[in-house]
Amino acid sequence: MRTTRKRRLMGEINVVPYIDVMLVLLIIFMVTAPLLTQGIEVELPKAAAEPLEAGKEDEPLVLSVDAAGQFYLNIGDDEDAPIDAERVVSLAAVVLRQKPATPVLVKADQRVPYGRVVEAMVLLQEAGAEKIGFLTDPPDNPARGRNRRAG
Repeated sequence: MRTTRKRRLMGEINVVPYIDVMLVLLIIFMVTAPLLTQGIEVELPKAAAEPLEAGKEDEPLVLSVDAAGQFYLNIGDDEDAPIDAERVVSLAAVVLRQKPATPVLVKADQRVPYGRVVEAMVLLQEAGAEKIGFLTDPPDNPARGRNRRAG
């Protein structure tokens, strides 16, 4: 007569496959994270302005103007596609109606004619923006900007 031994079920979870999957995902995220930075390539003018304090505000609405004078808005379906003036007004108006406290900024290439930057500001005002700021890069020599007198 044979004796049969009953097998006991093992109540442990093998975590090695989960660790492997986690490490693969970590590597994928590390490689793709630098590629996710979006935006239009503009050469910002240098200015010795104080940076804005990062508050609890939402992401700002940024209207970019590239060297060719084309408009780009950081909202919408395709942020890297140029849009016309009417679309700027309609998209910005929707955002500003939903969140009136949204900071509004203009990011213009330094080679863009001043009139095109003013046109961008007027479009944002038509959309309902009350205050409009400018994005700039800090100067190469910070002391130079502070010693300059307004006159």
